[in-house]
Amino acid sequence: MKTDQVYLKPNLVIEPLFDNWYAWSHLISPSTAAMNVIGRHLKIMSSYIQAPTAHAAAVKNPKMLGGPFIDYEGKRVGEIEKLRNDTLENQKELIVFSEAVKELDLMLKTKAKGYSLEPLYKEVPEVLKGYVELIYDLNNQPSFRFFESLLYNSEFYKETSQSISLWLTNNDERPFVLSTPRLEDKDKIHLNIPFNHKGLDVLSKMRRTPNSLKVIKETLGITSDMESVFDSFFTTEAPKPYEKYTGDKVRMRYFGHACILIETKDVSILLDPIISYYGYHQEVDRFSDMHLPEVIDYVLITHNHQDHILFETLIPLRHKIRNIVVPRSSNGSLQDPSLKLMFKSIGFDNVIEIDEMDTINFKDCAITGIPFIGEHSDLNIQAKICHHVSVGGFKILFVADSCNVESKIYEHVQTLIGDVDVIFLGMECDGAPLSWLYGPLLSEPLARDKDSSRRLAGSNFERGKGLVEAFNPKEVYVYAMGQEPWLEFISSIKYTDESNPIVQSDLLIKYCNNNNMIAERLFGEKEIMY
Repeated sequence: MKTDQVYLKPNLVIEPLFDNWYAWSHLISPSTAAMNVIGRHLKIMSSYIQAPTAHAAAVKNPKMLGGPFIDYEGKRVGEIEKLRNDTLENQKELIVFSEAVKELDLMLKTKAKGYSLEPLYKEVPEVLKGYVELIYDLNNQPSFRFFESLLYNSEFYKETSQSISLWLTNNDERPFVLSTPRLEDKDKIHLNIPFNHKGLDVLSKMRRTPNSLKVIKETLGITSDMESVFDSFFTTEAPKPYEKYTGDKVRMRYFGHACILIETKDVSILLDPIISYYGYHQEVDRFSDMHLPEVIDYVLITHNHQDHILFETLIPLRHKIRNIVVPRSSNGSLQDPSLKLMFKSIGFDNVIEIDEMDTINFKDCAITGIPFIGEHSDLNIQAKICHHVSVGGFKILFVADSCNVESKIYEHVQTLIGDVDVIFLGMECDGAPLSWLYGPLLSEPLARDKDSSRRLAGSNFERGKGLVEAFNPKEVYVYAMGQEPWLEFISSIKYTDESNPIVQSDLLIKYCNNNNMIAERLFGEKEIMY
């Protein structure tokens, strides 16, 4: 390059990895990471080593999309075997931790019969002592909770397990990331740095602001053998500048799935960020990084699922986020790790927890946490919240994937906050069974019929209609359906016109239109002015 001042190409992927697996939220908290190493990673790798052709056939079957199958066409078995052996060696502490959790759970089931739990502390597995509290619920069912902040400061949290893969994408197609580990590739740079590394902020800023190629190489520790590939990630061509909104209305932009940007001339609020790349041929129009403001005042997170907390988007945006708002979770249960601790551990120092019916006030805006029910397979999970955003006199309700199984909840909420102008609600009403996401956390397998009955599902037509009737909006938008092609790698969703979520959301849209409400199922991009 003739000049040393360069920009990051808009199609560079900054992909976070944990032990060469795509990093999602359950791979940050030490307790859930331990259970996933054993119950997901090692299990999938061992299966692939034993039957690579079966995996190759399964990934080609649309009915198997999102299943536990490695997508390497039955090849690279030796590399997968090496990764498995390296995992057994490098994650000894987490493997021991995982086995100890199962041992503790069995001990409590066997010996905790309603009497005092104090004598059982001496029977807690040695590696867990000092990290757990033994408890009963009010029906004398025994359980335990972690002192999660202590685990983050123990041998069980290793930043050395974290790394970053840098590579250029030229299309929206990627294999489902929760089932396929990342192997070495000649066109990728693998950086052994943790997610909180400040060099990632320096690199990400180069999407908009040029910097010295020499400086960024020194910041990230780029060696001479990496240089030719690394240099290909940059360009001297300046990106299209962001056009700041200066109007007197509220502008809402849909970026895909559950990602909505709310802007006024003074404030920007971004919900559940998942931002597409650009710079290559795209069949579906979309907003991307060039449509994001230089400063994001608030990022709102609805819940702890991989399609709503995407580190691949969040880490590159970290330098421009003033505040990140997460639902509070402080009970220390295995299935409900603290989002505040998680985000702080990966370099976000501006984390705000919000409870149900809590309000954050700023300028002429207010963000209120609203109860979020369902979609979590009946597990006791508190780290989930809907958001009511008020801008001046304009009110928006983001219901995300809340499954309105008990309409009285939102009737009670309506008496407190009143009607709203716009509702955004998710209607992925089939959902995967409990084991698809939470299976590695279970101490013993759940019967298939029970597993199938407990879904990660949002509202259907009747439940969505109940929300609409409760809040009387003028406009209704179905979102968070995972349909955009750039989301398949994390959602594993492909619909047809006959798919139940499409049929159910069509019914809701028709109902709303018949009752003089604007209604639409969002796809690709959408700008709404109010």
